[in-house]
Amino acid sequence: MKSTKSGQSNFIEQPPRRRICTSWIVPLLLFWVLPAGLGLMMAGRATAQVFTTLYTFTGYHPCSGMVLSGNTLYGEDIGPGVSGQVVAGPFCVFALNTDGTGFTNLSIWGAGWGRGVLILSGDTLYSEADDSVFTMNTAGTGFTGLVNGNFDYSSGLILSGNTLYGTAWGGSSGNGTVFVVNTDGTGFTNLHSFTATSTLANTYGTGPSGLMLSGNTLYGTAQNGGSGGSGTVFALNTDGTGFTNLHSFTGGSDGASPVAGLILSGNTLYGTTTSTVFSIFLQPQLTLTPSGPYVILTWPTNYSGFTLQSTTNFGSSAVWSTNSSPPVVIGGENVVINPITGTQKFYRLSGPLP
Repeated sequence: MKSTKSGQSNFIEQPPRRRICTSWIVPLLLFWVLPAGLGLMMAGRATAQVFTTLYTFTGYHPCSGMVLSGNTLYGEDIGPGVSGQVVAGPFCVFALNTDGTGFTNLSIWGAGWGRGVLILSGDTLYSEADDSVFTMNTAGTGFTGLVNGNFDYSSGLILSGNTLYGTAWGGSSGNGTVFVVNTDGTGFTNLHSFTATSTLANTYGTGPSGLMLSGNTLYGTAQNGGSGGSGTVFALNTDGTGFTNLHSFTGGSDGASPVAGLILSGNTLYGTTTSTVFSIFLQPQLTLTPSGPYVILTWPTNYSGFTLQSTTNFGSSAVWSTNSSPPVVIGGENVVINPITGTQKFYRLSGPLP
């Protein structure tokens, strides 16, 4: 990045054995063996597992993961479809006690497919069906459709406070969107549309699926598209700005078609494709903001070992110097304020990479 006077910016031998009188070792052995007869066992020894079938579906089959509240499990199931047709049957949300009793279909409505995501917050459930994002109470009442749309089978619905973020097919080019909506159904906003006109090679990908939230950034996967035509990993601010393609899959050693969500640990994202497990190290983003005769440089505090450097010659012969003023922490950001001089400067963050 660069700043100029005008405010423009660029950037572990056993000891010998001893003979011991056996007249006193016998009671010692009895002392240690006896507890085994009382149901104790040696640490590290595998135990037999107890498998129990809690409930067997008849006609219906489960179609999502479950959530647990107290002694009650909640999940989604689908009834039998139309014979000879690729049509889903009735879609339901069910409840089941953890001892296998009390199975109940809480709510049953028209044909549709569950989307593998069921969120529980207090006594309220949130999920997606074919054509809507919905909410209902754990008692089976209060079913409300929040958003209507075309929702993919691996859509990434996530809850943050009173806000739901999700993905769907559709959008301005029919290749998918990232949206936000309040839990009361208000404030629906299309944060980003995947505008590529082809599901093959393109810039940003198509068919968004899994989502995760860290701070004010959403991270997600797109099943198709990208420069390699085999899907992407992307980042997007929660206000819809700053969409970034973090990786385009080639269909080679890196894999293809990432349809699941992501996990963030420290500054590294982990995910899967149809053939690989991958990681992406997220480098810190340096932001430069002109402010009168000064330039304000900021970057996240969760990156250690990075220093701010500058040079006046951005090229192969550039000599980078560490900024003389150390950063101060303001609002969770490293902040450096430098005066804008008559000589242009380029800035970068230098630090360890995995």
